[in-house]
Amino acid sequence: MALELFVPGRLCLFGEHTDWAGKYRTMNANIVPGASIVTGIEQGIYAEVERSPIFEMYSEASEIADVWKDFACRMNETELKNVAKSGSFFSYCAGVASYMLEWYHVGGVKITLKKMTLPMKSGLSSSAAICVLVARAFNQLYRLNLNTMGEMNIAYVGELRTASRCGRLDQACAFGVKPNLMIFDGDEVEVKTIKVKKHLYWVFADLCAGKNTIKILRDLNKAYPFASNEMEEREQKALGEENQRIINLAIDYMAKGDAEALGKLMTGAQYLFDTAVAPMCPEELTSPKLHEVLRDPVIKNWIYGGKGVGSQGDGSIQFLAKDKECQEKLIDYLYAQGMKAYSLTIKPVHTVRKAIIPVAGFGTRLYPASKALKKDFFPIPDKDGMVKPLILILLEELVKSGIEEVCLVLGSQEERLKYRDFFESPLSDEHLHKLSPEMQEFENHILAIGKILRYVYQTEKRGFGHAVYQAAEFANNEPVLLLLGDTIYNTESNKPCALQLIEKYEQYNSLMVSIHPVPLAEVSHYGILSGTWEDKNETVLKILQMNEKPKASYAEDFLGVKCKDGSRKYLSVFGQYILTPEVFEQLRNDIANATNSEKEIELTSALDKVRERYGMVGIRLQGKMYDMGNYSAFMNCVSEYSKR
Repeated sequence: MALELFVPGRLCLFGEHTDWAGKYRTMNANIVPGASIVTGIEQGIYAEVERSPIFEMYSEASEIADVWKDFACRMNETELKNVAKSGSFFSYCAGVASYMLEWYHVGGVKITLKKMTLPMKSGLSSSAAICVLVARAFNQLYRLNLNTMGEMNIAYVGELRTASRCGRLDQACAFGVKPNLMIFDGDEVEVKTIKVKKHLYWVFADLCAGKNTIKILRDLNKAYPFASNEMEEREQKALGEENQRIINLAIDYMAKGDAEALGKLMTGAQYLFDTAVAPMCPEELTSPKLHEVLRDPVIKNWIYGGKGVGSQGDGSIQFLAKDKECQEKLIDYLYAQGMKAYSLTIKPVHTVRKAIIPVAGFGTRLYPASKALKKDFFPIPDKDGMVKPLILILLEELVKSGIEEVCLVLGSQEERLKYRDFFESPLSDEHLHKLSPEMQEFENHILAIGKILRYVYQTEKRGFGHAVYQAAEFANNEPVLLLLGDTIYNTESNKPCALQLIEKYEQYNSLMVSIHPVPLAEVSHYGILSGTWEDKNETVLKILQMNEKPKASYAEDFLGVKCKDGSRKYLSVFGQYILTPEVFEQLRNDIANATNSEKEIELTSALDKVRERYGMVGIRLQGKMYDMGNYSAFMNCVSEYSKR
């Protein structure tokens, strides 16, 4: 089975050279850890990958037709290492493949490049991107369960098997098109996503001049691990504590959306580099072309600031434009001056404002009560001493989590009457006056919730995915929170479970599902998610597989998620999702392509297809889920929920 992959290039916004400088802490503890702000860019490599008995690469990308030659090599460690050392066009790819063969004993892969929008040899890590692509292809095709950091590390080691001496920040492209803080402390690398409040309109360009990166690195490394003169001390300070100050300010400005201050900081960072670092390699870092463009009075009308890229020198340049119009004008101008320019718009992660709750089901397993009362109105004793309909408890959690609009997916127009009576029609004066003042105020609370409710209808019973798709227009290309209509949640922290998930979405900006462990003996009752932990606390899972109700024997062999204590956990959906616009697009395609109008459209299938193309994150929340779908679950909820 072929998979489609995309790996972007990367742009170092701040903190160039600090990745290798921070590594010297293994020899000199007085060196300050390195720190860089690095982002994937919109340009990158698109490829189709599949298993093969050999390692082979082909290209259908017109952008590199003039330099490309097809490549094939046996999956033989010696042969692959020889290619890696040869300095040929495919040395980087062979370096990664040789590592994969040596340590994971995998078969081969066939990689076909479909499109290459990433410029080569422009300080944007095209070599690192191809290394990450190769590592990811082996990882996904052979189900090696490597997390993103694992792919990044293998890409780095693979590139080191060539003549290249890349830095650790080059492989940040593995983390996708979003800005990240990378911390380099000796051999340890830590990656954290940075919050962005407003759109930031970056422009970067190839100066088309030239530089000697090997000489730059050789000369700057003379100051490490121990400075022997004042000039070397200035370099260490600039790449150490002064860089830390700049990085902290940049993170603060990006979080506040202060683009003007961020632009001035770029200019200040360039001045620091020119005065404290460049003197170590004046032949390359005087950078006449870079500084000529930075001083251009025409450009200054469109930007807040600018600086060099990567190892600096006359390689590439970057600017922070004032707005989208200025970004476009700057690109046109740079092209007219003989440079190759590209846009990068760093977008804020839209917080989740909307939620969807499908409640169209009859409640067969709760018959005959469901004949008299919709299951989402079943009464539940709540922790505040009140007995509430299940749907009200769900909606209160959403309100506490900052949700502004909720779409209920109903089965018919007639069902709408019950919600109108409960959430929109005030109690009669006769009944209202019988309530205590506190309960009278709670009646206003119910009516206020009614004002955020919207309704759509699933008139055809064609599966859960079909029900969710009815809210596509409501979602309106925004991320939306999806909750199950027969499930409630009890938080074990000071934040509702929904808010915990929303905050993680703001950090990872990806299709997301909440997860929780289930016993191996019960996996056949659930959809099981498998993958690798992305964090040390084992709360963030990179999902690599989705299996609907697998047999216990299969789950034990293939689906257990390995934990740091040596155990394996079997993880199922906790009942809350954050759906991205790609999910609704996939559901639309599934509905359109269904040959049988009665075929059920499953959400799990759509999620898995989106996961393959864009990735999917599982989040283990602090809380407990109560499924109300059957007699025993309902009894358990009634007896336990209010006690927690």
